[in-house]
Amino acid sequence: MPHNASRHLAEGPRVGIRHFTYEDGAEFTARVRESKDLHHPWLFPPDSPQAYEAYATRLIEDPTKAGFLVCEKDADPAGGGSIAGFVNINNIVQGGFLSGALGYGAFVHAAGRGLMREGLGLVVRYAFGPMRLHRLEINVQPGNAASIALARACGFHLEGFSPRMLYIDGAWRDHQRWAITAESVTSG
Repeated sequence: MPHNASRHLAEGPRVGIRHFTYEDGAEFTARVRESKDLHHPWLFPPDSPQAYEAYATRLIEDPTKAGFLVCEKDADPAGGGSIAGFVNINNIVQGGFLSGALGYGAFVHAAGRGLMREGLGLVVRYAFGPMRLHRLEINVQPGNAASIALARACGFHLEGFSPRMLYIDGAWRDHQRWAITAESVTSG
C-alpha cells in the first residue's frame, strides 16, 4: 500500500472506518476484554479468537450484514489505527425497504472522547451513500443512557418502544427504536 493510501472507507478528523478483517482478531478481542465492565449488561462482543472468527465470518460473508471498525487515525498512521469501537449494520434488506439495523460499541480507552460519534456519523453517511440504503434503525435498552445519547447526537429520532424485543444476557429486554432516513441526513 502506498504511504499516503488509506485503508479507510471514509474518514473524519480523528477516525476512519473500515471493514472487519480476520487479522483484527487479536486487537479486537483484547479491547473487548478490557471493556467488559463498560459493555455489561448491554452487549457481549466476542472475546476469544474462536468467537471472533465466527463473528467476523458473519460480518464479512453474509450479504445481510456489514461490519465497520472505528479506528483512530493518529494511533498508527501507516496502518488502520487503533480500534476505538465498532458499528455493525445487521438485517440489511434490499428492494423497497433498503434498510438496516445498527449495533455498536465503544472500547473503554475510547469511551467519552467523541470518537464513536464521529465514527457512527461516517457509517451513516457510508450506508446512505455507497451502500444506497434509505433507513437505519438502532434498538437500545431504555437504561443504556450512553447509547441513547449517541443515537440522538447522530440525528436519530425516537420512533417507539418495543417490549421484550431482544434476548440479551438471559432475558427478553425492552428496547427503544431510534431511526434515521437518508433524507434527514441530506436535508439537514
